[in-house]
This record gives sequence, structure tokens and C-alpha cells, in this order.
Amino acid sequence: MNNDYRKLTRSRTNRMICGVCGGLGEYLNIDPTIVRLIWLVCSFAGCGTGALIYLIASIVIPEEL
Repeated sequence: MNNDYRKLTRSRTNRMICGVCGGLGEYLNIDPTIVRLIWLVCSFAGCGTGALIYLIASIVIPEEL
């Protein structure tokens, strides 16, 4: 059995605020800048809902060891 899996964590090295977008970028194997831009667009389109989701994600997602 293959127990090799990835875990979503906040990045310590690739962070701007809390490392949520950096962690998502590393988890999805895409550039974290793309994740940040998508998050920014969603925040403005959703009247600030993205900022609330980012805050919740920064609390819920553990920081990498």
C-alpha cells in the first residue's frame, strides 16, 4: 500500500501575510502568485468574502513544520 500523501499546510518560506496562498500553491503545484491573484479577484467580486475566508483558513490550516 502506498501511504504517500500530501498535507495542506501554510507555507513558512513563501508567505506574504499568513502563508495560506503559498501553501495552496505548493499543494496544487502552481505558482503561489496565481493563487494570490485568484484570491484577490474573488475577494473583490464577493464584497470581501475572500478576506473572511482567508482569515478562517489562516486559523484552520496548520503551519508546516
